[in-house]
Amino acid sequence: QVQLVESGGGLVQAGDSLRLPCALSGRSFTMYAMGWFRQAPGKEREFVAAISRSGISTYYADSVKGRFTISRDNAKNTVYLQMNSLKPEDTAVYLCAAKEVPGQYFNVYTAQIDYKYWGQGTQVTVSS
Repeated sequence: QVQLVESGGGLVQAGDSLRLPCALSGRSFTMYAMGWFRQAPGKEREFVAAISRSGISTYYADSVKGRFTISRDNAKNTVYLQMNSLKPEDTAVYLCAAKEVPGQYFNVYTAQIDYKYWGQGTQVTVSS
């Protein structure tokens, strides 16, 4: 069974940076395309960033493009979300997700329904 565990959240000020790791266990990490989503209080869960199984392809929501970077370290079974120039509107629970993609190395996935496995999330709060 695949398990995803996020960490690295916290309370920061506007303009600060945070890096969120998400560790996958239970199966081979290299079989999965990965994504980050977030959910703010009273709002729908939304896509943030995605990375292909190979790590070559990435994709970002317009709201975070140029500020956030998704990356993966296959040796550590971990996907990262580097968040710079944080804004109060980035406040949310951040969740990572995994999609098994046998035979596909370059596709990225932005829809929640694409992902089978989800972490519990980590809270990020950005004060103004």
